[in-house]
Amino acid sequence: MDLQEFITEADAIEHEAAAAFQGAADADTLEAARIAFLGDRHGRVKALQDALRGIAKEDKPAAGKRFNDVRTRLTELHASRQSAVRSRASDGACEDRSLPPRRQWRGAKHPVTLVIEEIEVIFRELGFTIAEGPEAETEWYNFGALNFPPNHPALDAHDTLYLEGEGLLRTHTSPVQVRTLQRVPPPIRVLIPGTVYRRDFFDASHAPAFAQIEGLCVDEGISFVDLKSTLNRFAERFFGAARTRFRPSYFPFTEPSAEMDVQCGICGGSGCAACKGTGWIEILGSGMVHPNVLAAAGVDPERYTGWAFGMGPARIAISRYGIPDIRILYDSDVRFLEQISE
Repeated sequence: MDLQEFITEADAIEHEAAAAFQGAADADTLEAARIAFLGDRHGRVKALQDALRGIAKEDKPAAGKRFNDVRTRLTELHASRQSAVRSRASDGACEDRSLPPRRQWRGAKHPVTLVIEEIEVIFRELGFTIAEGPEAETEWYNFGALNFPPNHPALDAHDTLYLEGEGLLRTHTSPVQVRTLQRVPPPIRVLIPGTVYRRDFFDASHAPAFAQIEGLCVDEGISFVDLKSTLNRFAERFFGAARTRFRPSYFPFTEPSAEMDVQCGICGGSGCAACKGTGWIEILGSGMVHPNVLAAAGVDPERYTGWAFGMGPARIAISRYGIPDIRILYDSDVRFLEQISE
């Protein structure tokens, strides 16, 4: 999109949004118009903002000024119309002025949701798409296809929540990797967010149900260099990390495997309470996809290689927002949520 096309689109959005706001006769219609134009995910103003990336460097100042003018004017028009709609709705209403007013709470995104959405944006820019799968899984998809041996401790009933009859609640989102490989031929780049379940005690750092997000990349010639460069790029964008490190680890479904740490952004690596004096914060596990996993999904391990990673958005939210107890995330306490809401 060149500068003239950008300005034309900005003018059209401004005109249409102004008409939609002014024509909204009630709160529901006005809210629908707000989402259509000013929504933070799929609104037309958000799409216009994304289009700024394609503007030539010399034209970006003019395009940026026009975008800011449109967003500011539409925000003011919406606020003005919202006040008018509320005022008209309250005309003639019976009010008991002896009671104190009730503070309204319209709701906000959960901190874990904010973290997941931010991660999704970064990996979408790197060419990843979103994949999802069932939370109730078979033992083969959850363990067998992922190279877990039959006597692995994770298969025990004290670690995994089994369903009556056959099946279980997935302990990770990795089964979606296998299902994706079965359904779509490589090359594949997918990000897999979702809820997983483990038979853990509900304490300050554990929960029996929690969010997880994994990534999978499979193609010809994929190496550990691709894994490190991609995750370093993610850490730079998400954490602003100056340094990262990879430590050898073990997972049945990857070989070789590594834990990834980022330098603590609070102390700069000198050691503090947030990083427990180490100067580093562990953020995810990763590794090259095991050939047995590729073979189980019907992918030729002699032709294709790949890498995968997994992380817990809840733990990242705890670190980012300074939350002392993971159980706070599950309390649905408005007093807490409104401190973090955007």
